[in-house]
Amino acid sequence: MTENKGKAKLGTRLRNRYRLVVMNDETFEERFSFRQTPLGFLIFIAGITIVMTALVVILIAFTPIREYIPGYASNEDATDLIGMTIKMDSLQKVVDDRQKFYDNVQMILMGNDSAEHPKNPHDSTKNYSNFNLKPSKADSILRADVEGTDQYSLQVNFNRKGGIGDFFFFVPIQGTVSNAFNAAESHYGVDIAADDENEPVRATLDGTVISASWTTDDGYVIEVQHSNNIISIYKHNAALLKKAGEYVKAGDPIAIVGSSGEGIAGPHLHFELWYNGTAMDPQEYMVIQ
Repeated sequence: MTENKGKAKLGTRLRNRYRLVVMNDETFEERFSFRQTPLGFLIFIAGITIVMTALVVILIAFTPIREYIPGYASNEDATDLIGMTIKMDSLQKVVDDRQKFYDNVQMILMGNDSAEHPKNPHDSTKNYSNFNLKPSKADSILRADVEGTDQYSLQVNFNRKGGIGDFFFFVPIQGTVSNAFNAAESHYGVDIAADDENEPVRATLDGTVISASWTTDDGYVIEVQHSNNIISIYKHNAALLKKAGEYVKAGDPIAIVGSSGEGIAGPHLHFELWYNGTAMDPQEYMVIQ
């Protein structure tokens, strides 16, 4: 009962009105007066506190003032940090890819299969099971002719570059050259526009796949090591059919022609031929339209 009376008295006191009067000290003339209850005064103080707190939070969150608070970074620093993180990830991927490439080459030179086969994800928008990977009639006739003749009599000797002209190169795809070899412009191969967007890309010589990977610029890329230090490279494929370490024969399907990579207008194959570490013009050693 006493507790209820105490609460009632406190509530009454908070609701009692008081007047704040400002008077002239000499004439006692009233200059200003303010009437308010203690409860209203407390509500007024609480409202001012909430508004001031909200203003401070807004100033810190949406103005450059926050940069002067320890622990907050400027927008330029945050942008630079994100850029450096992206570059670091890209450099790490390049280092990892090159290390895998060197490891595969070392394993192949030692006569062993690659210890790790990279995954070969396919374009989910296409059904690769419907592709016809069987040799065409012209390919079958050529193979029969090659297999029925002594292998050494098949070599065509153009007497070029100290030995590379002694090989009979299989044309990777049927199509038209849209961009020729030009070492001066750092174009170390030929671009062959495909007649059929689903056409398989075939190995130009017998050899071992030393790399089957994907890059942002070149899309799906497959590289084959041949004898006499010859390497062939096939870029911008839609899918890869072979893995690193697999042995392929000339004319075997190793990829599907496509337009993967940056800045590619349509399905075509970028084909490079390297001999003793030097880029060669493929059109000097095979007939491409």
